[in-house]
Amino acid sequence: MTPDAAMTGQDALAALMVAVSASDEEIRTAELVKISNSINNLPVFAGYDADRLPRVSKMVFDLLEQEDGLEALFGLIRDALEERLFETAYALSCDVAAADGSIKDTEARMLEEIRYELDIDRLHAAAIERGSRARHMTI
Repeated sequence: MTPDAAMTGQDALAALMVAVSASDEEIRTAELVKISNSINNLPVFAGYDADRLPRVSKMVFDLLEQEDGLEALFGLIRDALEERLFETAYALSCDVAAADGSIKDTEARMLEEIRYELDIDRLHAAAIERGSRARHMTI
């Protein structure tokens, strides 16, 4: 992302998924597949240019290296994303965190931060988390 290329709502959703994946400092294949499948298949990403993902990812990685980078990232996300999509953003984040079969402590803390920053109601968050956990169970 360059300063003259404003972040779109779809970029914000993608950035949040990348941030969750990177939160434990190990981006797993299952998480990348989940991000890719979400972008390629979900209605919220209809018309999204997937070629933007590498730029969005670089922006996230660059911000996460800075001292107040996470705060800055959340500011960009809130500015770019309509409030009606905050729960969608949280659901996508939960799905990425659960994609590899377990949610690490750092991912759980990131999800907690997302709940706080996007002002997700605790009861709604619990329902979203339970749905994500159910979708990612294994036999």
